[in-house]
Amino acid sequence: MSENKAKILVVEDEESIRRFITLNLNVAGFQVGEASSGEDALGLLKSFAPQVVVLDIMLPGISGLEVCQHIREFAPETIVIMLTAKGQDTDKILGLDFGADDYMVKPFNPLELIARIKAILRRTANLRNTKQIISDLNLRLDLAANKFFKNNAETELTPTEFALLKTLMENPGRALKRDDMLDTVWGEDYFGDTKTLDVHIRRLREKIEDNPSQPEYIKTVWGYGYRWRQES
Repeated sequence: MSENKAKILVVEDEESIRRFITLNLNVAGFQVGEASSGEDALGLLKSFAPQVVVLDIMLPGISGLEVCQHIREFAPETIVIMLTAKGQDTDKILGLDFGADDYMVKPFNPLELIARIKAILRRTANLRNTKQIISDLNLRLDLAANKFFKNNAETELTPTEFALLKTLMENPGRALKRDDMLDTVWGEDYFGDTKTLDVHIRRLREKIEDNPSQPEYIKTVWGYGYRWRQES
């Protein structure tokens, strides 16, 4: 499936904003579904089966955070981009903590949203088009199957966590600069800040490390970035 034929679900209760986003995504060639509430979004996850969900965090009834949590439990490969209000830093962190791959602050340029969607779709497609398996001690990353295993038990990762782990595991012992990691995982057109990366690293440590507060695999390089452990 080409990136422009991908299905995008727009979940936004403000009709004018939802229609504006939908119009621009349609012009870009995507198949677009719309939902005005969290309840409607959950219903469309099965019937519409989107590759990407553009999800407002503030929704009537079931919140965007709850919808994101449901997606992570039942459709972990779905890409989630949260929409947050300007200046609501807490909402940004909450969205990432609940498993969102990225966020955008309203109001935003729809061309930036389209660029981000295309970048993350290309990234996930590239992961699926390889047969390589990366392993280290009790961890195994199967790029072809898009699966991660710890102690031979599968552990669910979000698409962004998967790409981030791949970047780290491919560079054992090498200090990776935060900005370079953002370019690699989120794309060179990404305009977010390094706080997004730090939250994803924290979530990743919680999934792969036996003791996240004393990480064995993902080391912090203070004032610079992160480093995967040096292979012995």
